[in-house]
Amino acid sequence: MQTNFQHKSVVITGGTSGIGRALAVAFLQAGAKVSVCGRREAALNALREEVNNPLLHTFVADVGRESDCKAFIDSVLEKYGGIDILINNAGVSMRALFRDVEVDVLKTLMDINFWGTVYCTKFALPSITANKGTIAGVSSIAGYRGLPGRTGYSASKFAMQGFLETLRTENLHTGVNVMWVCPGFTSSNIRNTALDQTGHSQKETPLDESRLMSAEEVAQHTLKAIARRKRTVVLTIQGKLTVLLSHVIPRWADQLVFNHFRKEPGSPL
Repeated sequence: MQTNFQHKSVVITGGTSGIGRALAVAFLQAGAKVSVCGRREAALNALREEVNNPLLHTFVADVGRESDCKAFIDSVLEKYGGIDILINNAGVSMRALFRDVEVDVLKTLMDINFWGTVYCTKFALPSITANKGTIAGVSSIAGYRGLPGRTGYSASKFAMQGFLETLRTENLHTGVNVMWVCPGFTSSNIRNTALDQTGHSQKETPLDESRLMSAEEVAQHTLKAIARRKRTVVLTIQGKLTVLLSHVIPRWADQLVFNHFRKEPGSPL
């Protein structure tokens, strides 16, 4: 599998922690030229020091800002001359009931999770088209099934998947592959930085991280899916079952999902 990525130019948004960092490390190990962005320069510097690989390019950018996305993609094109693979990974979650949450929190999630995907894809698309490459999105089970306490997160992931599915259809005959990966519950930093009803980080995860799929496992599944030019990948048995039940018996799925999230420590339900 590694030979598939030798000398390929891979762009990953949100690459300083969790799944994004695992993806960056995995692609570097597979011989790719990897470019990542993040909002904190200190985190990017730490990543560079840890991986110690000259093929890693880092750039400070907030994907919720169109100008930052353009500057990031332009920096990749200047450094490596093109882009073969774009992975829209940057994301933020939330945990609060809609009746309690401030609207600005939902806007923040849409700006990062959805618009960040749109902006980076827009600026990278000409090069990816020329190279007949891949555009991927790291979505979520929440992109198939609305999850209580996560209205903004689910909405942003539904929007991401709708955008990518449309883009895939538009590019059926251009040689560009468009795909999305939906991890189930993953041992990732995204829940620790999830926003509460006022937009502040909740700082603690309500889940037992030791029982979840690791970010490194998600990264390996993603590399295989990209190499095989898959359409969609849904990870974990729980994730696959949730998607299936939501399509086959949606009313029952409503109750199952409600009961599951009501049992979370500190659940807002």
